[in-house]
Amino acid sequence: MQETLNDAVTAAWTAAWDEGDVTAFDAIVTADYQRESTGTKKVCGLKELQQEILDVRAAFPDLTTRIEKVIASGDDMAIFWKSTGTFTHPLRGVPPTGRVVETRGSNALTLRDGRIAYEQVTWDAVELLAHVGIPSLGSAFEDETPDVIVDNLSGNLPQDIMKGFNRQFITGVTVVTTVDEEGTPKGLAANSYASISLDPPLVLVCVQKTSSTYPALFQSSHFGINILSNNQLGTVKTFASKTQDKFADLEWHAGPNGVPLIDGSAASLEAEIKERFQAKTHTIFVGRVRHAEVADVDPMIYKAGLFFDGAQLEEL
Repeated sequence: MQETLNDAVTAAWTAAWDEGDVTAFDAIVTADYQRESTGTKKVCGLKELQQEILDVRAAFPDLTTRIEKVIASGDDMAIFWKSTGTFTHPLRGVPPTGRVVETRGSNALTLRDGRIAYEQVTWDAVELLAHVGIPSLGSAFEDETPDVIVDNLSGNLPQDIMKGFNRQFITGVTVVTTVDEEGTPKGLAANSYASISLDPPLVLVCVQKTSSTYPALFQSSHFGINILSNNQLGTVKTFASKTQDKFADLEWHAGPNGVPLIDGSAASLEAEIKERFQAKTHTIFVGRVRHAEVADVDPMIYKAGLFFDGAQLEEL
């Protein structure tokens, strides 16, 4: 009986994960089946599992899975497996990297009347992204939980309050640059730049996933940060616009790794991308600085939607 069950689980697993026949699980799980991820603590049912399999297979069309060991004792069963596939299509809004990933995991099953009633797994789609080298923050894929209470007592933080808060923060003005697979320069205006450390020299920038530059930046190995000067108001307006070719009338030079660095900037750097943290609507790119240039010109300042001359600063 146990051998038959082992064979049935193995056959259903192979049919679903390797061939995309997710209905194969219908015959081996109970009606109230639940699956819990030990990493994210997320609990789901059969329909959610089937959709996750389809999503992963769409992103990794050549996915193959091998069950390495099945251990059974009474109503308890453990499956140890290994999967290999190439990340060739988007997964949960994350652009493909073209990388081959090999990942291992284990599933602890609880049986009832010869069917799987509960499953605790060490792996899910979020874990897969981490294996590909794309870790996510804890909030990256969680559902909205309106637990912040503000003056209107609705439980939702009004967007204009957050916008008002951000408008009070004075920043510099940067243009983030990179090149796509064809070597075409790409860039966007951003003020979400920060220095992480000097030793090692690490910086970060947050980029919205809807940006036209985002796919090229995500797939690139390097990015540039250009701190714009007082003389580059036209440049920042170009990069803040939806102009198709933002480099058409721009003077720039390539850094040592081919990233566009904008001439006339107060400072420019080129960084090697080390991490891509998923954070809901944005990705946080962490880079190690490999090259930097500083000019003897004053930077531009941004506050509340307006740009200011960075030279006329007075000590408070």
